[in-house]
Amino acid sequence: MKIDSTLEKQFEETGSDHFSTSEETPMRKDAFVLNDAEKIVRITENIREVMLTLGLDLDDDSLKGTPNRVAKMFVSEVFGGLHPDRKPKSSTFKNKYKYGEMLVEKNITLYSTCEHHLLPIVGKAHIAYISSGSVVGLSKMNRIVDYFAKRPQVQERLTIQIVRELQQVLKTEDVACVIDAKHLCVNSRGIRDIESSTVTAEYGGKFKEEASRREFLDYLNLDTNF
Repeated sequence: MKIDSTLEKQFEETGSDHFSTSEETPMRKDAFVLNDAEKIVRITENIREVMLTLGLDLDDDSLKGTPNRVAKMFVSEVFGGLHPDRKPKSSTFKNKYKYGEMLVEKNITLYSTCEHHLLPIVGKAHIAYISSGSVVGLSKMNRIVDYFAKRPQVQERLTIQIVRELQQVLKTEDVACVIDAKHLCVNSRGIRDIESSTVTAEYGGKFKEEASRREFLDYLNLDTNF
């Protein structure tokens, strides 16, 4: 099948601009008709076809297991965050100690995948919230970042999704997230700029106020190399 040159140019330009259509990850209505095992079988065949088209010898001992390994990695790991059943349970607790200042969890390691070229996004997420009566376990914030990162993403959407989820869990608008990440679609292909990174931020509630936003950003500059 030959792709029309005009469409090909349009797709390339859209991908290069990292255009996002929605705060929600674009999903088909029948996304979960197939179970994980069925998806792995289908993806294995598709990856096999891609590799054969590239001219690779899948009878080679090093390559023959690759289609299945990639399929399992896609379904269970790299894109595991697409399935709502894998969403972390975020139990909250009453803020009995009446802590009224912001809580900051910074330097959360983030691995995601650019949805335009399916290349890695690697970086750090920094989260803050001000309790309105509830608190959440620290590890749950890491798990929320990991869940939304494990899907084809654009960084802007990922930042928003993390904030929206924590706002819902904590029943407060006072949540902020900053992500600083490198995109291998920029670093390893195209312009091949290995030094640049992308910073995105989403501020809710009190974090829209300059004083709270500045306090949060100041915390990120603290030296915590113990």
